Parts: sequence; C-alpha cells; structure tokens
Amino acid sequence: MTRSKIVAANWKMYLTREEGVRLVDALMTGMPELMNVEVVIAPPFPHLDLVVERCTGTPVKVGAQNCHPEISGAFTGEVSVEILRSFGVTYVITGHSERRQYFQDTNDEVRDKVFAILRGGLTPIFCCGESLEIRHAGQQGEYVANQLTDSLLMLGPDAIQKVVIAYEPIWAIGTGISASPDQAQEMHAYIRQVLDVRYGTEIADNIRILYGGSIKPDNASALFNQPDVDGGLVGGASLQSAGFLEIIRAACG
Repeated sequence: MTRSKIVAANWKMYLTREEGVRLVDALMTGMPELMNVEVVIAPPFPHLDLVVERCTGTPVKVGAQNCHPEISGAFTGEVSVEILRSFGVTYVITGHSERRQYFQDTNDEVRDKVFAILRGGLTPIFCCGESLEIRHAGQQGEYVANQLTDSLLMLGPDAIQKVVIAYEPIWAIGTGISASPDQAQEMHAYIRQVLDVRYGTEIADNIRILYGGSIKPDNASALFNQPDVDGGLVGGASLQSAGFLEIIRAACG
C-alpha cells in the first residue's frame, strides 16, 4: 500500500526567537508543493505560538518535543497535552533517546505520555532505537521490540493506527553517522513485522514508520526510497532552511 510520508523537524534546544522566525519564514517561502507528504515543525515550547501563527493556512503542521502525562496540575516546568492543543499543536514527540538518556524517561513514562497524547486528540511520534553497544551485540531487534511492547502494543487496533513511529538508532543521532539505507530498511521492516504479529498485516501496513538519525540532503532520497521508510524525523539538518527544504523535496520524490 501507499502510505503518505512525514518529514518532521526537531529543533531540539536551538534557535532564538529571531532565528526561529527567519527559519520558518524561509521555509514557507521555499516550500514545494507537498504531494502525499506532511511537514511537521517541532520547535522549543516558547516558539510554538509564532510557528503556529506562521503555519496557519498552510499544509505545515506544528509539533511539540515533549509533554507531561497529566491533564493539568502543580508540575512546575512541565506542559500538558491540553495546553499544547490550545496552541494549535497537532503532533507530540515522545520517547526520544535524549529524553530517555538525560531525563530518565522510562518505557512506562513514555507509555503514559502516548496515552495522554491520544486522549488529547493529538498524534504521538513515538521514538525507539538502540545504542551502538546493543547494535554491536546484535540485539537491536529484541531491544526495540521491548520498547514497543512496553509503551505501545497495549493499545487497541484503532489507537495504534493513530501513532507515528520513529526509529532512531542512538548511535546515529547527532553524530553525523547515519544508518545505511539497508540498515534502516531492515529495522523498519522488523518493526512492521512486530506490529503485524500483534495487529495483523492490514493495520501494520497502515502505520507510518519514520527514520531519524543524521538525515541530510545527500542521503535523504536513498533512505526515503526504502519500502518501509515513511519519511524522517530530522534534527540538525532541520535548522537550515536550504537543507531542510532539500530533504522535503526528497520525500516528495
């Protein structure tokens, strides 16, 4: 089947307000016609209002980089799905390896965030992926399957189809080393097989699986042309308009 692709920008903790404005304006000016491709921009929280404002009336969606699982409460420094929705956010990233590593987000916490995102009517971009040590041990499949089992596979058939999965090998995030197209395809096909066993082929074939990890203009086409790679979650390369626009064009074919 043909799944629409997603190219999502994760700005992480970069860009001042002025830099964010310039980047979004440049993207809006240079955006190609989006044929069967969704573009998502996930800036730091303070940028959400200005990015939503500039993307309103365009095909570009806005995402958040994290959320708290509770609807509201005395959680200083946190942001709920309800607040994000009120700003016009439609996607929320959860389970990113940097959240897992630096903020000790566990599989159970990621599960709770996935539930909160879905409960709030937004779309989770659920990140999974292995370290270099696990890859060298040949245990990447088992490791990622455990992440899926602990955080996603308790969802029902309807709910799971509302989730976007992003496979991000930790050893390729911010290192300049990308998984080869064959490595990406192998893991994406494996993830789809895990989904197939749990939900059946029709549902597994409906779920979009993105690749993340040092995507650049010069490797985007080869990655996106793999049959089970449905776009990308882009970090560093999304901070420069020219390069990110090239990646979007690669997804558009």
